[in-house]
Amino acid sequence: MAAETAVAPALTPVPASVPVPVPVPVASVPVPVPVPLVDGSQDGAADSAPGDGTGPGPDADFEILIGRGRTAPSLAYVLRPRTYEETASAVLSYGHGTRGAIARGLGRAHGDAAQNAGGTVLDLTRLARIRAVDAVAGVVVCDAGTGLYRLARAVLPLGWCVPVAPATRHVTVGGAVAADVHGANHPDSGTFSRHVVSFDLLTADGQTHTVVPGMPLFDATAGGLGLTGVILSVTLRLLPVETALVTVATERAGGFDDLLARFTAPGPGHRYTAARVDLLARGAATGRAVLARADHTPREALPARARRTPLATLRQGPEGLLGLPGLPGLPGLPGLPGLSVATLIDDVRARATRAGSDGSAGATGRFRSLTAFLHPRDGFPHVRRGGFVRYEFAVGYGQEETLRRVVGRIAARGCARSPGVLKRFGETGPGLLSFPLPGWTLAVDLPASSPGLGCFLDTLDEEIAAAGGRVRLSEDARLRPDLVESMYPGLGAFRDLRAALDPGAVFVSDLARRLGL
Repeated sequence: MAAETAVAPALTPVPASVPVPVPVPVASVPVPVPVPLVDGSQDGAADSAPGDGTGPGPDADFEILIGRGRTAPSLAYVLRPRTYEETASAVLSYGHGTRGAIARGLGRAHGDAAQNAGGTVLDLTRLARIRAVDAVAGVVVCDAGTGLYRLARAVLPLGWCVPVAPATRHVTVGGAVAADVHGANHPDSGTFSRHVVSFDLLTADGQTHTVVPGMPLFDATAGGLGLTGVILSVTLRLLPVETALVTVATERAGGFDDLLARFTAPGPGHRYTAARVDLLARGAATGRAVLARADHTPREALPARARRTPLATLRQGPEGLLGLPGLPGLPGLPGLPGLSVATLIDDVRARATRAGSDGSAGATGRFRSLTAFLHPRDGFPHVRRGGFVRYEFAVGYGQEETLRRVVGRIAARGCARSPGVLKRFGETGPGLLSFPLPGWTLAVDLPASSPGLGCFLDTLDEEIAAAGGRVRLSEDARLRPDLVESMYPGLGAFRDLRAALDPGAVFVSDLARRLGL
């Protein structure tokens, strides 16, 4: 275990009036159908300023928690600490119960990684201070509950941005480390943990450790899904930018082979590359997609007037709600029964991208705001009919035929909620349970109500595991435990370190129990 370099301040006792949680069997909890999704995606809720730590103590109550996929609800005793001391006290007072504790951020994971049925959940969204920013060196120190969106709004006017942006901006900094999130710039920038200078970790014994890259505890915590302890604060290295825009080029791929050829074609590299794949197309069109490449826009590329305020953030500028020029809102489309708002949005984007203003097969040199490009869905309400499964997997280079078969099999079912997202991965990071491996990754949303979906995904899991690939744990709610070891070779080392660090299994989640992590 890493050497201890710092000790938590004197613990603040939890008031005796706060009841100790009693394990509640999940089966005995009446769950309304459908379960309302409560998330922190609205600016006022997700990124509100933290409290000052005064008052009687952390809020606490029993709540039904659920991931964004709305497929695996569970009841837990939820505490919302506002200081490091309250967090440490909560771990010592509640984490040592029979069902343990787990930290939770904004609740945007699609599976059950931040749930703990019958136990305690520490909601850290009130532990959300940006403590220091070095605008010269590009380093920020912030609490783990700070949302990436709030952080980005604070540092962008200073000429810096978050170095790795996941699919949604509504992720906490601590959650980004615990899931070791990646973005469309993985081949260039790696995962989030690559840019972490250090973090403070509260372990099961109530002590705080400052952890830096190279320590075994760093490798276990980056991508460790909160099972090594509670991340309290993070020191992060930022990415310098000259403007608040990216310059985007798009092109169409007529099918799977064409798409991979465009991905791997020689030419100048781009910081961000991702494709939206039509997973309803079949036959020769299977795998057709729109490929987007982007780079941060330099100041000199802006029109003269825009150069005066190159770092001005855009909440809704000339790109409109969809982030596309000339599309201020949803156009009047004919009735499309059964389609979600997200699917309509994807369809509009695809139609707009299929031809540039000159009728060509793509567009080059378009300016987009960082938020509109990196987080295209965050400006819209999350409307879903029933639950859905986020299926996200990776296979290595040389396994393109496996990728082709999986894309074809998903397309043949004809139930994908929206286009899939295909990206390339670069080198594997140090995290023992980090998801990326050198190769390809595809993410798709599938309706949980689709007949036979569980068995179908089990067969995909087996095929992916046989090809040396893996399913993303932080988004999972249904993977079989017998496949985890073959997918994650670092699992044995992770278990050994966790057993030595937390022999009482204080930190545990529904995901950890289900998969035997």
